[in-house]
Amino acid sequence: MKRGLFWVPVFGISLWLGIALAVVGGGDITLKGGKAGDVLFSHDVHVTDVGLGCKECHTKLYLNTKKHRHVTMKQMGMGKSCGACHNGKKAFSVKGDCGKCHKK
Repeated sequence: MKRGLFWVPVFGISLWLGIALAVVGGGDITLKGGKAGDVLFSHDVHVTDVGLGCKECHTKLYLNTKKHRHVTMKQMGMGKSCGACHNGKKAFSVKGDCGKCHKK
């Protein structure tokens, strides 16, 4: 019985360390931005710095890199894709300073 009790805290500590040391999935993703220039999307900024959870964007706004549909800036201005949060209220607006996201 005592041997079994030894493994309970060991398992608990291992589980806690696994969660605490977890790496943000996805990394940086380059989105093609046409004439305005590509956009480097950082999962680290959105998850670690801002505190968003994966399910806040996946599968509501984004499916994955293979299934994601092209969205225009006009559509983003109407709340699609990045514009769902980047509306000038939750986060800076997609309208205006193109250089915040697009890099040539």
